[in-house]
Amino acid sequence: MRGMGNMQGMMKQMQKMQKKMAEAQEKLTEERLEGAAGGGMVKVIVSGDKKVIDVIIDSSVVDPEDVEMLQDLVVIATNEAMAKAEELTNSTMGQFTKGLNLPGMF
Repeated sequence: MRGMGNMQGMMKQMQKMQKKMAEAQEKLTEERLEGAAGGGMVKVIVSGDKKVIDVIIDSSVVDPEDVEMLQDLVVIATNEAMAKAEELTNSTMGQFTKGLNLPGMF
């Protein structure tokens, strides 16, 4: 019978941890991270859950003769913002997986 009490306690702990994880994931959706390129002429804003929220392009970098440069700046800014979001996700959610070997979970 004693083992059942331990099991119930462990289940309650797991439920608490799941709730905290859900709250942390919800907070990530509210976070905003910015990536920039071209000296800030192109900015991409993403949420902590890695969704593009906004793309801001200064009109001075819009050159119909050089569309490739603008495309490159958007890619660079997006990748920078996504890297920041990934870092935030890892630091936020990593607290729940410390000690567990779960590659690629978040």
